[in-house]
Formats: sequence, structure tokens, C-alpha cells
Amino acid sequence: MQWRFLLATVLFTCLAGVLQAAEIKEVYWEDLVPPDFNELAPQEATDHNNKMAQLQPNAPVVDIYNGQRIKIPGFIVPLEGTAELTTEFLLVPFFGACIHVPPPASNQIVYVKMNEGVPVENLYDAVWVEGVFSTVRYSSDIAAAGYSMQGEAVHPY
Repeated sequence: MQWRFLLATVLFTCLAGVLQAAEIKEVYWEDLVPPDFNELAPQEATDHNNKMAQLQPNAPVVDIYNGQRIKIPGFIVPLEGTAELTTEFLLVPFFGACIHVPPPASNQIVYVKMNEGVPVENLYDAVWVEGVFSTVRYSSDIAAAGYSMQGEAVHPY
């Protein structure tokens, strides 16, 4: 009788792990853009202070993933951390955004805060970022982000 209880506990634990992993939704950048959004709309203001002006810092967002665990691919633009570990970063859809070229619209940038720092070996490498997603906006000198994420894990793409 005791072995049945043990077997049931093991099976339940395994099933719970599978269900939890299944809860993470795979999201792509085009999923974060409202259907009527024009990414190439004219720039609202020009920055004459030699900074790369963001094209649309207040772009509209979608809220269907708000509060959900997701994973999304992208490139890391470090904001906070040490030489070894990054604790806060912007996740962008293409390499060089916010560094070598002007930031994309804010609905194409996710601000990520990690509880534990993560190593970023090469900014050229695409990654998957997993965590709890939200429509809380973030703004810094580098760019405005239309979304935020409480990061849980970063994996190679």
C-alpha cells in the first residue's frame, strides 16, 4: 500500500513539472504589436543633443500576455550588473538596437529585471528570456520600453 502512495506522489510531481513547463507561452515580437500599429510612422521629435532618438517611445502595447509566464527571443542590451553578471537589461528584437542604431518603437523593447544576475558572454548572441511579462512601461536615457518582465531564466537561442 505504501509503494502505491509513493508511486502516486512521484507521478504527480512529474506531471506537475510538465504542466508548469507547459504554462510558458512562446511569444515573438510581432505578437507584441497591435494590429493597427504603423511602425514606420513619422518621428515625433528630433533629438539635437547627438543622441539616437527613439522613433516611437510611446507606441501602443497589447495586454494579452500581461501577468503570464512567457519566453521570448532577442538580444540583450545590458543596463545594470557587474562585469560577470547582468541584473537588468533591455531585450530587443535585433542586434545593435539601442547601441549602434536608434531604438525601435517602445512596443519592440522589453525591460527585464533578474533576481539573480545572468552571465552575458556575447552581445551578438540571441537568447531566450523566460519570466513573468507585464505592460508596465520603463524609460531610461537609452530608450523607452513598452513592456517589462521579471526574468526567471536566460538560455541560448
